[in-house]
Amino acid sequence: MKLIGNILWVLFGGLAASFLWLALGALWCITIIGIPVGLQCFKFAKLCLLPFDKEISYGKNTVSLFVNILWLIFGGLELAIGFLLAGCAFCVTIIGIPFGLQYFKFAKLSLMPFGAKVR
Repeated sequence: MKLIGNILWVLFGGLAASFLWLALGALWCITIIGIPVGLQCFKFAKLCLLPFDKEISYGKNTVSLFVNILWLIFGGLELAIGFLLAGCAFCVTIIGIPFGLQYFKFAKLSLMPFGAKVR
Protein backbone atom coordinates (compact mmCIF):
# COMPACT_ATOMS: atom_id res chain seq x y z
CA MET A 1 0.00 0.00 0.00
CA LYS A 2 2.91 2.34 0.78
CA LEU A 3 4.35 1.76 -2.69
CA ILE A 4 1.08 2.69 -4.39
CA GLY A 5 0.73 5.74 -2.13
CA ASN A 6 4.26 6.91 -2.95
CA ILE A 7 3.74 6.44 -6.70
CA LEU A 8 0.46 8.37 -6.63
CA TRP A 9 2.07 11.01 -4.42
CA VAL A 10 4.81 11.66 -6.98
CA LEU A 11 2.22 11.96 -9.75
CA PHE A 12 -0.15 14.24 -7.83
CA GLY A 13 2.18 16.90 -6.50
CA GLY A 14 5.10 15.22 -4.77
CA LEU A 15 7.46 15.91 -7.63
CA ALA A 16 6.51 19.59 -7.67
CA ALA A 17 6.93 19.80 -3.89
CA SER A 18 10.34 18.17 -4.19
CA PHE A 19 11.35 20.74 -6.80
CA LEU A 20 10.24 23.52 -4.44
CA TRP A 21 12.53 22.19 -1.72
CA LEU A 22 15.37 21.80 -4.26
CA ALA A 23 14.95 25.34 -5.55
CA LEU A 24 14.89 26.77 -2.05
CA GLY A 25 17.97 24.73 -1.13
CA ALA A 26 19.81 25.99 -4.19
CA LEU A 27 18.97 29.59 -3.29
CA TRP A 28 20.26 29.09 0.24
CA CYS A 29 23.45 27.41 -1.01
CA ILE A 30 24.36 30.43 -3.12
CA THR A 31 25.50 32.13 0.07
CA ILE A 32 28.24 30.62 2.16
CA ILE A 33 26.33 31.17 5.40
CA GLY A 34 23.21 29.45 4.04
CA ILE A 35 24.85 26.15 3.04
CA PRO A 36 23.65 24.25 6.16
CA VAL A 37 20.13 25.50 5.49
CA GLY A 38 20.39 24.45 1.85
CA LEU A 39 21.59 20.98 2.79
CA GLN A 40 18.59 20.58 5.09
CA CYS A 41 16.34 21.61 2.18
CA PHE A 42 17.94 18.95 -0.03
CA LYS A 43 17.26 16.33 2.64
CA PHE A 44 13.59 17.28 2.70
CA ALA A 45 13.42 17.29 -1.10
CA LYS A 46 14.41 13.65 -0.97
CA LEU A 47 11.78 13.02 1.71
CA CYS A 48 9.19 14.74 -0.45
CA LEU A 49 9.54 12.06 -3.11
CA LEU A 50 8.68 9.13 -0.79
CA PRO A 51 6.79 10.50 2.24
CA PHE A 52 4.55 7.55 3.12
CA ASP A 53 5.78 5.44 6.06
CA LYS A 54 8.11 8.23 7.19
CA GLU A 55 7.63 10.07 10.47
CA ILE A 56 9.23 13.30 11.57
CA SER A 57 10.27 13.88 15.16
CA TYR A 58 11.28 17.26 16.52
CA GLY A 59 14.07 17.83 19.02
CA LYS A 60 14.59 20.81 21.29
CA ASN A 61 17.71 22.84 20.63
CA THR A 62 18.54 26.53 21.07
CA VAL A 63 20.55 26.73 17.83
CA SER A 64 17.76 25.10 15.84
CA LEU A 65 15.26 27.56 17.36
CA PHE A 66 17.35 30.50 16.15
CA VAL A 67 17.77 29.03 12.66
CA ASN A 68 14.04 28.18 12.51
CA ILE A 69 13.21 31.83 13.21
CA LEU A 70 15.53 32.95 10.41
CA TRP A 71 14.02 30.27 8.17
CA LEU A 72 10.50 31.60 8.81
CA ILE A 73 11.54 35.11 7.87
CA PHE A 74 13.36 34.09 4.68
CA GLY A 75 11.04 31.66 2.93
CA GLY A 76 9.61 29.10 5.31
CA LEU A 77 6.31 30.83 5.96
CA GLU A 78 5.42 31.07 2.27
CA LEU A 79 6.29 27.42 1.73
CA ALA A 80 4.20 26.36 4.74
CA ILE A 81 1.20 28.34 3.50
CA GLY A 82 1.49 26.70 0.09
CA PHE A 83 1.60 23.22 1.62
CA LEU A 84 -1.32 24.07 3.90
CA LEU A 85 -3.47 25.23 0.98
CA ALA A 86 -2.56 22.14 -1.05
CA GLY A 87 -3.44 19.93 1.93
CA CYS A 88 -6.83 21.61 2.29
CA ALA A 89 -7.50 21.16 -1.42
CA PHE A 90 -6.68 17.44 -1.29
CA CYS A 91 -8.77 16.87 1.85
CA VAL A 92 -11.93 17.96 0.05
CA THR A 93 -12.35 14.44 -1.35
CA ILE A 94 -12.20 11.20 0.60
CA ILE A 95 -9.63 9.71 -1.75
CA GLY A 96 -7.36 12.75 -1.35
CA ILE A 97 -7.25 12.71 2.47
CA PRO A 98 -4.02 10.64 2.75
CA PHE A 99 -2.31 13.05 0.37
CA GLY A 100 -3.70 16.04 2.24
CA LEU A 101 -2.30 14.66 5.48
CA GLN A 102 1.12 14.37 3.84
CA TYR A 103 0.87 18.00 2.74
CA PHE A 104 0.00 18.98 6.32
CA LYS A 105 3.07 17.08 7.51
CA PHE A 106 5.20 19.08 5.09
CA ALA A 107 3.50 22.33 6.16
CA LYS A 108 4.61 21.70 9.74
CA LEU A 109 8.04 20.72 8.50
CA SER A 110 8.21 23.96 6.49
CA LEU A 111 7.64 25.94 9.67
CA MET A 112 10.27 24.12 11.76
CA PRO A 113 12.74 22.20 9.57
CA PHE A 114 15.74 22.45 11.86
CA GLY A 115 15.95 20.00 14.71
CA ALA A 116 13.66 17.63 12.78
CA LYS A 117 14.66 14.02 12.30
CA VAL A 118 13.12 11.68 9.74
CA ARG A 119 12.32 8.15 10.91
